[in-house]
Amino acid sequence: MYRPTADRRPSVSQPNFTRPGAIDLSSLRKPAAPRPGAPGAPAGGGAAGGAPAGGAYVLNVTEPTFQADVIERSIQVPVIVEFWSPRSEASLALSPILARLSTEYAGKFLLTRIDIDANPQLAQAVGVQTVPLVIAVLRGQVVPLFQGAVGEPEARQYVDQLLTVAVANGITGRTDPVGPAEPADADAAEPEPDPRYEAADNAVAAGDLDGAIAAYELLLKETPNDAEAKAGLSRVQLVKRTRDVPAEVRTRAAENPTDIEAQQLVADVDLMGGHVEDAFARLITTIQLTAGDDRDEVRKHLLELFEVVGADDERVVKARRRLMAALF
Repeated sequence: MYRPTADRRPSVSQPNFTRPGAIDLSSLRKPAAPRPGAPGAPAGGGAAGGAPAGGAYVLNVTEPTFQADVIERSIQVPVIVEFWSPRSEASLALSPILARLSTEYAGKFLLTRIDIDANPQLAQAVGVQTVPLVIAVLRGQVVPLFQGAVGEPEARQYVDQLLTVAVANGITGRTDPVGPAEPADADAAEPEPDPRYEAADNAVAAGDLDGAIAAYELLLKETPNDAEAKAGLSRVQLVKRTRDVPAEVRTRAAENPTDIEAQQLVADVDLMGGHVEDAFARLITTIQLTAGDDRDEVRKHLLELFEVVGADDERVVKARRRLMAALF
């Protein structure tokens, strides 16, 4: 059975960007010189020919432009880096999905692409073994997102989680378009942003969490079953809860498995740091150890975290089964 431990995570005061598996980019702060014969970078950071179709928020990155196009831009806006190869069918399948999402999110993140065949030093520095590999960069620090081709719903969940972590770390800027927009598809026009969420989106972009919460709550009064508003409210509330978590809360949770406040806070921080399954497991264990109102409070908290991650996520589906077993 899962048991919380005092030293399971190095810190709880901020989302953890240096957990095992994270990549240290300090060695890349000075751009490497291009190897002899390597394709040159066109003006504006574009890559050599052969790259998938781009978009308004898609930038092809090379070794000389990595510092400016990825590290420096990540101070103000989340940067997603897609390592790809024209020899990889999975890469060619994933690239259009990420490009569509970059257009849909309209500057909330910048999508950058690195052709590992043309930029082997970057691929080696990051430890790329197979492609596609997708990572995110926030203020120069990297946490892996996923590897291999994924469908659009799953890619969207990764993006949503990234943006939640970005807001928690004060990264709320938007990037201006960096390339030409994709040609319009006559059969499938890009849907217009839903104006119902404009107030909440603007508040999040401004770092006004209370304003975003109020906007989402107002939406839910009008349309209680609005799944997107529910998920948005849960994400913003999670960010607010984890802004000033005391460092000793993880020790409290380890020493007292029935301290529901401590268990919920540590689960929140684990989720923000990308440890989704640990967060779910912690709360399910707490449900097994408690009863009455305490048990119901933890159950409701876990359901909120399910909203954050997304009902279709496989980790949520598995955790729901475990929750049912714990309750009955």
